[in-house]
Amino acid sequence: MPKSCFCRSVIASAIAVAACGVSAGAHAELGGVMPNQPGSGASTAHAMLNGALRMRTWTDAGNTTINEYATSTGQIIAYTWQGPTMPDLHALLGKYADSYKAGAAAAANGDLHSSRIARPDVIVESGGPMRGYVGRAWLPAALPPGVTSDDLQ
Repeated sequence: MPKSCFCRSVIASAIAVAACGVSAGAHAELGGVMPNQPGSGASTAHAMLNGALRMRTWTDAGNTTINEYATSTGQIIAYTWQGPTMPDLHALLGKYADSYKAGAAAAANGDLHSSRIARPDVIVESGGPMRGYVGRAWLPAALPPGVTSDDLQ
């Protein structure tokens, strides 16, 4: 196997493993419904952007802060995170995890510190130095009118 193919394969494998996550505690998943009552350790959802979105926050087992965004009807459309560990992306992405993994494997470009995987159904951006991970994942087609990815902080 040529060195460049081996390197690309190793990087794609590393991204796929990272997509499975190292911490637990996700309360729901993209496309799911935000519970009316907060889960263990979650804040009460509060409205933002004139009621177009609801957001609630919790800290996962790896001490990473996760913000969950839902439409006014409760459909979860995005997550953002910041903390010392990567969140459990497989749990957060739910049925979109396979699409993300396929995009990550195809996009393996050698940059292990940041990535942007844009698929028609889901977009995931992540980066940061070790113990300083930041990122976000969202369903582009599910953003309510007047809401952009820039609103997901």
